[in-house]
Amino acid sequence: MPSPSKGKIIVFGILFWYPLAGVTYQFLHYLIGLRKLGYDVYYVEDSGRWVYDPVLNDMSPDVSGNLKMVVPYLEAHGYGDRWAFRGNYPDGQCYGMTEAKILQLYKDADAFLNVTGAQEIRDEHRAIKRRIYVESDPFASQVKVAKGDQGMIEMLAAHDTHFSFGENLGAPDCDVPIEKFKWLPTRQPVAVELWNNGTPAGGDTYTTITTWHNKGKNLEWRGDTWYWTKDREFEKFLDLPRRCPSVAFELAMSVDETVRQLVTSQGWQQIGSVEISRDAELYRRYIQQSRGEFTVARDQYVRPNTGWFSDRTCCYLAAGRPVITQETGFSKFLPSGKGLFGFKTMDDILAAVDAIESDYAGHCRAAREVAAEFFAAEKVLASLMSRASL
Repeated sequence: MPSPSKGKIIVFGILFWYPLAGVTYQFLHYLIGLRKLGYDVYYVEDSGRWVYDPVLNDMSPDVSGNLKMVVPYLEAHGYGDRWAFRGNYPDGQCYGMTEAKILQLYKDADAFLNVTGAQEIRDEHRAIKRRIYVESDPFASQVKVAKGDQGMIEMLAAHDTHFSFGENLGAPDCDVPIEKFKWLPTRQPVAVELWNNGTPAGGDTYTTITTWHNKGKNLEWRGDTWYWTKDREFEKFLDLPRRCPSVAFELAMSVDETVRQLVTSQGWQQIGSVEISRDAELYRRYIQQSRGEFTVARDQYVRPNTGWFSDRTCCYLAAGRPVITQETGFSKFLPSGKGLFGFKTMDDILAAVDAIESDYAGHCRAAREVAAEFFAAEKVLASLMSRASL
């Protein structure tokens, strides 16, 4: 006889809106982790936004291609009848659960988790008993609140509990303004079993999957510009392959010829990221077959010392791949120096590479141990749900 459910939970997100592999795994980790804990879990997108079509590389009202990319993974993990997409825009269609079932789910649900804050809140959502906001990108929302942005204030006020991946928010050494709302720390859940390929040996190249340049999300605050784009951070360490010729480094990113020549002239390998990210299995194999990850973080995470950590980097750790990543203050909360290394300077990076290469198998084991201890979905989500009184 099945055990009783702890409650009916909706996860709102961006699986279909942005159907690339990193996002697919991000939300699978929530669905798998909550189910392990005994919750009755559903995934819903019910937005007025058009979706991103990776074939067109543009926004579109037609979600059918995105469904073909994502639904097989929901079905493979037992969510074939527990998902819905309702395009809440003119001529938008409903897929998965019927509109009647979606509306009934809103009446029956005990809570929703608005992961990434992607779901705009309408009256039908406000009827759900508990409304949990899970912020993946700290700094922007807090600054907007401090600047009096009424749209952001009203969005956050529609939720009763607020979590952020910025684990250092509110600390004396964190330069993020905290006003009006209480932010509770959380981190990325990872279903570790999805990433363990049973092969301790990695490849010969340190990799990452990234976007070189982003537009439109820089913020002006306290007389300064705070940058969302990663290229500014990569450029600080662009000569890494020349400084460390004993190992190879690769950037999986889709860029123009000018950027490609810039990075390859410094010794980086470069391949397209969209091609990898259109296929969740290819994305997973790419991470599993890497030697480890080297990556940077956005200025909006680094300079204010937010304590943020990447959900993609968690996947490298879960795959048993050592990680060298830019310090955001996360080392206050996570162990750095065995399997996982935070860096601020080039010397920090070189020392981390030397340490990993001197005991590669040991650092692979340590990476997986960090993932299991600090990011395992059932642990992260048990803490979140407990603190949300669910």
